[in-house]
Amino acid sequence: MREPFDLKIIVEPLLQWFAGHARSLPWRQRPEPYRVWVSEIMLQQTRVEAVKPYYERFMSALPDVKSLAECPEEELLKLWEGLGYYNRVRNMQCAAQQVCTEYGGQLPADYEALQKLKGIGHYTAGAIASIAYGIAVPAVDGNVLRVISRVTADDGDIMKQKVRVAMENDLTEIIPADAAGAFNQALMELGATVCLPNGEPLCEECPWRSFCRARQQGRIGELPVKSRAKPRKVEERTVLIIRAEDKVMLRRRPPRGLLAGLYELPNLSGHLTMEEAVEYAKEQGLHPLRICPLREAKHIFSHIEWRMIGYSIIIDETEGDYGDLLFVSVEETEARYPIPAAFSAYAQYLKLRLGNEKYKDLR
Repeated sequence: MREPFDLKIIVEPLLQWFAGHARSLPWRQRPEPYRVWVSEIMLQQTRVEAVKPYYERFMSALPDVKSLAECPEEELLKLWEGLGYYNRVRNMQCAAQQVCTEYGGQLPADYEALQKLKGIGHYTAGAIASIAYGIAVPAVDGNVLRVISRVTADDGDIMKQKVRVAMENDLTEIIPADAAGAFNQALMELGATVCLPNGEPLCEECPWRSFCRARQQGRIGELPVKSRAKPRKVEERTVLIIRAEDKVMLRRRPPRGLLAGLYELPNLSGHLTMEEAVEYAKEQGLHPLRICPLREAKHIFSHIEWRMIGYSIIIDETEGDYGDLLFVSVEETEARYPIPAAFSAYAQYLKLRLGNEKYKDLR
């Protein structure tokens, strides 16, 4: 909780600061509803600099709601490769199909209607409504929770829904009707570039430095209060690079669950011995010629941590029926099959570039 604080005092200094400090970002150049929507989904838990090239490629390939709605799934997932959280882009496509059916291909200029679309919650609906349509509704993300918690010295736990709702209600009372989009973007920008997390804000550059209570009370490092998440579940995996000549074996993951529908290097639960890895290959009808161990790797998902070991297995041929396993060239894999970043450490052995990596030479 916090002592009474007149939030109205934050508005003018913030807007003046934003007018002179707003970063030039691709989605800000033309803040149309679809462009804002795509950017906001991409920016969830991903840094701005990492998002920029993804955003430009995505908008070039799928420039409007209709093209997103009709995009084949593998092509869609390949465009998203490396961003993670693949259900987000699947939800976007479901929402795009809904928009085409119910709204003629145009995102509704209505805060409540936006929230009824798949994958759009309070924050994303607020961002689209305010930035693209000028509707005076808040858009409260992690940056906003942090800056408001600090300026008001509010020690409510930002992981609790009631604290987030209370902040949304407070901001609704002060958001300027004629500058709703600029206000919401300014709050996000302040959190992203000045009021940084982990107790390292650039206070001297802050437009609120003269009345920020966390600064006055020496509590910047304590705020915002955020309850600890549950420890991640640790899983041991063995990754196999199985190849013959210029082809490598891939497997498509099940349509539901972690990394649903993506392609992967074959992998098994637990840390297998070299002998067990060879036996697995033989069980698939393969004829291993040689095997060598690869380095250990780790990948962290939201709630799971994979601790991986790997083996490279050379086989004698790739002709035959191997069930759900398929052999494709590295070039074809790079161009067509979406591979999650969880396998990036092992993709390097194949000189297989994932996500942004394959575009580096073109920049």
